[in-house]
Amino acid sequence: MIGKNIYEIRKRKGLTLTELADRAGIAKSYLSNIERSVNKNPSINVVEKIAKVLDVDVRILLNQTVEQKSIQLDEEWVDFARELKESGVGKEQFEEYKTLIEFIKWKKVNEENN
Repeated sequence: MIGKNIYEIRKRKGLTLTELADRAGIAKSYLSNIERSVNKNPSINVVEKIAKVLDVDVRILLNQTVEQKSIQLDEEWVDFARELKESGVGKEQFEEYKTLIEFIKWKKVNEENN
């Protein structure tokens, strides 16, 4: 869906694939793969670059219609992820946080059972 949204907005703005890729600082082939849904999960950094060039909010690119029965991200979670990113937490670090959260949940369950 994101690829279709990017393609449609790009066309409305009168930009070629090359122009958008160059302005966003990404490879033309990568952008083409996104638009054709070969790559259905581009990084948020790439999506933000594309959104900036297209002059739209990232959520517009991520928007999925109800007819597709897509899961919409809760705004709180989107904000939380944005805050993590802005505070310098990378994808690699996020895995460590997930491990910590699992440990906290495990500890809480064990304390309740004792």
